[in-house]
Amino acid sequence: MTTSPIAIKLDARSKELRRLVLRGIAGGRRGHIGSSFSLVEILRVLYDDVLRYDPKNPSWPERDRCILSKGHGCLALYAVLADKGFFPAAELDKFCKRDGILGGHPERHKVPGVEASTGSLGHGMPIGIGMALNARIDKANYRVFVVGSDGESQEGSVWEGALAAAKHNLAELTVLIDYNKQQSYGLVSEVLGLEPILEKWRSFGFAADEVNGHDVAALRDLLQQIPLDPAKPTAIICHTVKGKGIKRCEQDLSWHHKTKVSDEELVVLREGLEEY
Repeated sequence: MTTSPIAIKLDARSKELRRLVLRGIAGGRRGHIGSSFSLVEILRVLYDDVLRYDPKNPSWPERDRCILSKGHGCLALYAVLADKGFFPAAELDKFCKRDGILGGHPERHKVPGVEASTGSLGHGMPIGIGMALNARIDKANYRVFVVGSDGESQEGSVWEGALAAAKHNLAELTVLIDYNKQQSYGLVSEVLGLEPILEKWRSFGFAADEVNGHDVAALRDLLQQIPLDPAKPTAIICHTVKGKGIKRCEQDLSWHHKTKVSDEELVVLREGLEEY
């Protein structure tokens, strides 16, 4: 990778999507801020340039399926779904409130556009494999994308699923790993290291590549090439920065999750994004 994730500047669209994330944080006064901000460009490119879907008909049978397996980053998904018209942006103001539909983790039958209820880490991969196998059995041409994380990749179900996906040559399946190299209480390398992560996925039978997860053009170019091998599932390691877009939050684990965001912190977040 020629450009580090932290060096990437944000364009107007990436900033606007982050404003929608902040709208949700302001509405609920809580949320996984760092984990959502590292995801924005990954989801942006998927929904802008790759996935087939119909916001007016979220259950359209021919749609591509996208599962946010790292469900705690749901504010980024909610921002993109609202932007695309799956539900009114005003729902962000009711994030984590009794009269809203948007909870702290995505719920399949409650939020239009959400393909699987996630949050208990390690579940998105097995669900995605089931969907991809179903597409094959039904001779349907939809694809399945699972967006996971590095901390989540410490779950055994991820690697059991990887073995099954490779056994069945599931070229219909693409796994994207948000690799910001931090998790709730420390560096991934200190908690349970994953390196060499790219070679791990290849050794499990995936066609794998890596990309700067905040470089929109590079993400778009790589995702438009999938499947990387027509006889294998694909894994893409997206190198990202936790909290990307607000200098005070970047790589600062105190912003991993906030249960109570104050007025002062909201000002810091909003001003920090505009200063980026």
